[in-house]
Amino acid sequence: MILNTLKKESKELFREGRIRIAFIFVITLTITAVFISAWHYKDINEEYVFAKQSEREIWDNQGEKNPHSAAHYGTYAFKPKYPLALIDQGVDKYTGTSIFLEAHKRNEAQFDEASDQTGLARFGNLTPDFVLMFIIPLLIILIAYNSLTKEKEMGTITLLNSQGAIGFKLIFGKWLAIFLPLFVLLFVLFTVSGIILSSLPDFGIFSWLSLAILFLTYVVYYAIFINLVLIISGLVKKSGIALVLSLSFWILVCLILPKTASNIAEYKHPYPTKQEFAANITKDKKEGLDGHNPWSEASKALAKQVLKEYGVDSLSQLPFNYDGYRMQKGEEHEAEIYFKHYKKLKIQHSNQSRIYRQLASISPFLPTRFLSMSIANTDYTTHWHFADAAENYRIETQKFLNEHFAKESKYGDWSWKANADFWKQLPKFNYKPPTLSEILKRNTGNILILLCWLLGSFAVLFLTTKSLKNVKV
Repeated sequence: MILNTLKKESKELFREGRIRIAFIFVITLTITAVFISAWHYKDINEEYVFAKQSEREIWDNQGEKNPHSAAHYGTYAFKPKYPLALIDQGVDKYTGTSIFLEAHKRNEAQFDEASDQTGLARFGNLTPDFVLMFIIPLLIILIAYNSLTKEKEMGTITLLNSQGAIGFKLIFGKWLAIFLPLFVLLFVLFTVSGIILSSLPDFGIFSWLSLAILFLTYVVYYAIFINLVLIISGLVKKSGIALVLSLSFWILVCLILPKTASNIAEYKHPYPTKQEFAANITKDKKEGLDGHNPWSEASKALAKQVLKEYGVDSLSQLPFNYDGYRMQKGEEHEAEIYFKHYKKLKIQHSNQSRIYRQLASISPFLPTRFLSMSIANTDYTTHWHFADAAENYRIETQKFLNEHFAKESKYGDWSWKANADFWKQLPKFNYKPPTLSEILKRNTGNILILLCWLLGSFAVLFLTTKSLKNVKV
C-alpha cells in the first residue's frame, strides 16, 4: 500500500508543470547560492591567511624598541571563517573579523562585512541557509498543500473510505512522495558542499560528522514542515484554504515569530549603549591602579607594599624594574574591569538566549536556526568565544612585554630597548572554536525542542488521518 501510494503520488507530483518549474527554480537557486558562497568563502579565507601572515611579519620585524611602546603599537587577532559557514553564514557579517590588541584597552571586533554593504543589502543575500530555511519550506507548501484536500474535492476520499484504504499507510505513502525528492535535493547539496570544502587546503578543519549532523537538522526541519502542511490539508475541505493557511503558517513561524522573539528578548534584557558601557569602564579604571600614573593613591599603595615585601628602602633597589612591574599590575587591574563588564554583557546574552529557547517551542524555525548556526560556528556564542580568546591573548602579550621590561631594564630607564629578535619569542595567536561535542551539549534544549516538534507533529498527523475516515463529501 505504501509503495503503491508512493509511486502514484510521485507520478502525479512531477506530472504537474508548476511542481517541475518550482523544483528547477529551487535547484537553480541552490546551485547559485552554493557557488556564490564557495567563492566568497574562499576569497575571505585567502584574505584571512594573508592578513594573519602579514601582521605577524610586521610584529616580528619591529626592530629595537621599548616593550611598552610595542604594547601600544599593538597587533591584531583575526577571526577565521570556518568551513560550514559556506552553508550557514549566521551572524558573521555583523560581528567583525578582527580585534586590535593593545595595552590598557579591550577593543571590539571591527571590519564587519555588513558595514561595507550598500542599502540594497537589507533585502538579503542569496546564501544556502536562506534557501534552506525559507525557500524549501515554501516548496514543501507548494507540493503538499492539496495532498489530502484534492481527495475531498474529487470525491475519491469516499471511495477510499468505502474500501478501508484511509489510514496510516496511505498518508505515509503521500508523505514519502513529498519527502524523498527533498531528501535527494538536500543530500546532493550537502554532498557537493562537502566535496568543495574538503578540497580547499588550509581553510579550517572540515568535519564530515559536523556536516552530517547539520544535514540531519534540516531533514528534521523539513519533516516537521511536511507534517504540519499535511495536517492543515487534512483538516480543511478546500485546497485554496489549505494553501492560504499553510502560507500564513510559514509567514508566522519563519518571519513574524523570529522578529517577535528578538524584540521581546531585547525589551526584557537590553544591552547597555556603547556610551554607557564605555563610561562604566572609565569610571572603574579611575578608581583603581593606573600603570601610567605613579602618583595615584593606588600606585603609592602598591609601591609601599612592594618595598615592604622585598625589604628595601627605594624602588631603585628592587631586583627588577618597578616601572615594568607597575605597568603589569595596572594591566591586570584593567583586565579584571573588562572581564567584569563583559561578563554583564554575557549575562544579558544568556538571558536573551533563554527567551529565544522559550519561544522556540512555538516555532520549529528558531531551534533549527540556532542549531544550524552553532554547528557552523557562525553564532554569537562562537563570536564571544573568539573575543574572549583574543582578550586572553592580549593579556598574555602584555604580561610577556611588561615582564621582559621589568627583568631586563633598570628603574626609570624608559629609553631602554629590547633587541630586534625578542618579538619573535611571542607565541602566535591560534584560535580554536568550540568542539562539536561542546556545541551539541550547549544546544541540548534546541535538539529536544526539534524532536518534540517532530514526534508531536507525527502524532497529530496520525490523529488527523483517523479523522479522515469520518469525512463526508
